[in-house]
Amino acid sequence: MAKKKLPRFEFKPDPTGSDPMKIFHLTSLQRHRIVKWILYSALVLCALLLQDTMLSRIRLSGATTDLAVCAILLVGILEGPEEGGLFALLASLFYYCSGSAPGVYAIALVTAAAIFGALFRQGYWSQGMSSAVLCTGAALFAYELGLLLVGVFLNLTIWSRTGVFVLTALLSTLASIPLYPLARVIGQIGGEPWKE
Repeated sequence: MAKKKLPRFEFKPDPTGSDPMKIFHLTSLQRHRIVKWILYSALVLCALLLQDTMLSRIRLSGATTDLAVCAILLVGILEGPEEGGLFALLASLFYYCSGSAPGVYAIALVTAAAIFGALFRQGYWSQGMSSAVLCTGAALFAYELGLLLVGVFLNLTIWSRTGVFVLTALLSTLASIPLYPLARVIGQIGGEPWKE
């Protein structure tokens, strides 16, 4: 007996067999977003390595850049408070575990600075390099101020070193200018989050 041929538009049930590779089926957008977050992570890792191996030796009046924190905050501000805040939390946890962070409180300070910086930028400024760099700079100043306050509270530093913290925030803000184009190119993978 001949098998009846089904029309092309008729519904076909899913196959009943189990395919272990089916759980890894990703759409093109999902693959692009995974690549974007991997590249953001690589950017932070490279900034951390550059900071620890070379830039930490260059000091200006006792201050140096905080390039890893700058990269984390820049990505957090570019991606917005939700995704950027989660990235800042995970990246600052890695930053702390690497041994470069001044203490465990850096996780909370970096995450809060990224979230509030992204909220402020989205609420009051338009897209562009100037708003991203200025918000990153404001977030860096808030982070360094938080480090100063926690350091004074824990007797790790004194108030007379305030200028070093301010100069570190200023140098880190200047370092965000060359980081912005690279972070923006990475952020465009898979679609722009906030019409950057």
